[in-house]
Order: sequence, then structure tokens, then C-alpha cells
Amino acid sequence: MQNNFDLVSIGDASVDVFITPSESEALCELNSKKCLICFSYGDKIPVRDLEFSAGGNASNNAVGCTRLGINTAIVLTVGGDDIGSQIVNTLKKEAVETTFIVQQPETRSNYSNVISYMGERTIFVYHAPRTYQFPHNLPKVPWVYLTSMGESFQPFYNEVIEWLKANPETKLGFNPGSYQLRADPEILDPVFARSHVVFLNRQEAEKMTGMKETDKKEKELLKAVSAKGPKISVVTDGGNGSFIYDGNRFVHAGVLPVDAFERTGAGDAFGSGCLSALIKGKSLEEALLWGTLNSASVIGYTGPQKGLLREEEMPTWVERAKSSGVEVKEI
Repeated sequence: MQNNFDLVSIGDASVDVFITPSESEALCELNSKKCLICFSYGDKIPVRDLEFSAGGNASNNAVGCTRLGINTAIVLTVGGDDIGSQIVNTLKKEAVETTFIVQQPETRSNYSNVISYMGERTIFVYHAPRTYQFPHNLPKVPWVYLTSMGESFQPFYNEVIEWLKANPETKLGFNPGSYQLRADPEILDPVFARSHVVFLNRQEAEKMTGMKETDKKEKELLKAVSAKGPKISVVTDGGNGSFIYDGNRFVHAGVLPVDAFERTGAGDAFGSGCLSALIKGKSLEEALLWGTLNSASVIGYTGPQKGLLREEEMPTWVERAKSSGVEVKEI
């Protein structure tokens, strides 16, 4: 196998099933304190649409970066079931290198049921219990992207850190998931300290730093994230846009106004767009814009991968952002 990879994405993958119920069959109660979607107990509920998609943070990142011109391999541990084979085949079709995927015959693969309703999603997630296997034949690469994994992630993360110690020239992008953010901070401190760039949403950044009520305090929040060690800190904040800090400059990007069909994968799309731009040596402003546009495209489709932009599409979307008045500026 010839090693000409720009990036190795490390984490989890799944198959997601998107169910769109008829709106007449659901009761949705929304207010500022609680949001409920309800179905009649014991009923057979008609489904207006059904769609299958590959998903999972590492899979979404690998596909997103590959489409944007980054030669990407992926490290996964999946089950030996049909779902695991479907994950591998989907990645192959997207030209992601799958050499470092381990299929464990004795385990199942991750699976999600996503109820898509009025532009938002409610997700039932099955994380298959497993022992993650690190590929000790992983070659030297310029970049590694480490993202969320299941409950048994700690030994695997330790192996990643040891590999990074042996490969100090490799830059690390890090996007922790819910299990990681709930873990003892001492487990993640070495990962943050080794990171070149960290991707978090505002709630995750507040949890990681212990800060509260950070509205209008984005600079302080970014500085607190950077104090953990990363050279570049990126924080997304939904409709308020995104922020990036490299130790010298703070940059903010607004959002592109689009109709959101389904929001699954918006964060991963932002991450793959922003990371791809950084790998290509683009500016902080361009990196935020690429992430913003990739995310805007994804939420126009069902699933986290269908709307991921290709490199040749990006200039058209950049022009669309300019004509729509999307501001990307130093703050």
C-alpha cells in the first residue's frame, strides 16, 4: 500500500435510518423549557419517508474531507455484521482508504434511528459494546483527526497519544464526543495538549472549560479552550455563527441563510470543511467559511453525507455567501 495520505480520520461509524413521520400523526410541543414529540401508544404510525445513510463522526469527516480534495484514510472498529460491511462499502465508494478498518466477527456495528420532524431530529443511538483496535501499521501522515468513540474509548485514546508521541510532526485535529466530555478531565488533557486544532460547539466548550453564561464572551471562551493546549480553537454556535482563535487573532463567521431540511451531521460537515481548508493552508477566514458553507449544504438533505460539498463546488458556494452578505471578519 502506497502512503500518500493527507489525513487519517479516527473514531466511530454507523448506519443511520431516517424516519419522517406524517405530521398529522405526531404531537409536537415546543416551548423554551421543554420540547416533546409524541405518538399514540400502541398505534401503527405511518411513515412519509424512509432513508438509509452511513454516519458516525469519523465516517462523516473522512467522506467530507475526501470530497474536498484531501486524500483520507479512516481507522474504525466495526462489527462483523451486514451493517459493518455496509459501512466499509460506502466508504470505499467515496474513495476513502479502508485498509485500517477492523471488522470484529463477534460484535455488532453502531446503528441509529433518526426521527426527522419539522427540520429537527430525535436520535435513538445504539453504540455496540466493543474493544477498539488500534492499527499498529498506521503510517506517518501529516494530519490525524480524532473524534468521538463509545464508552470503552480510553485504552484506544491512550494508544493514539503514544502513536502521536512517536510521530511528533503529525498535526492533530480533535473533536470530542459525549463520552469523552463526561470522562475524567485527566484522560483528555494529554489529547488537548497535543492538538493543533480543536472543534467544539458552545455548550461543549463551556463544559470543557467550566465557564457558564458565555454569551458575548466568545473571546474569553476561546482563550479558555486554548489554555488547554490547542494551537487553534474553533467554537460553533448555531445561528450565531462560528469563531476561531489561533493565539493571536479572533475571527467570526456568520451563517448562510438556507432552509434546513434535516440537521444531522451539520457539526461534522462544518468540521470537515474547516479542517480541509486548514490542511490546504488557507486562512482562518477561509477555514471558517468552508466550514459554514459545507454545513449549510448538508442541512438541505436527509443524512449527514449526501450534501457534503465537493472541492469543485466550493467556489460557487463562496460566491453565494458573498452575494448573501455572509460576514467573515476579525473581532
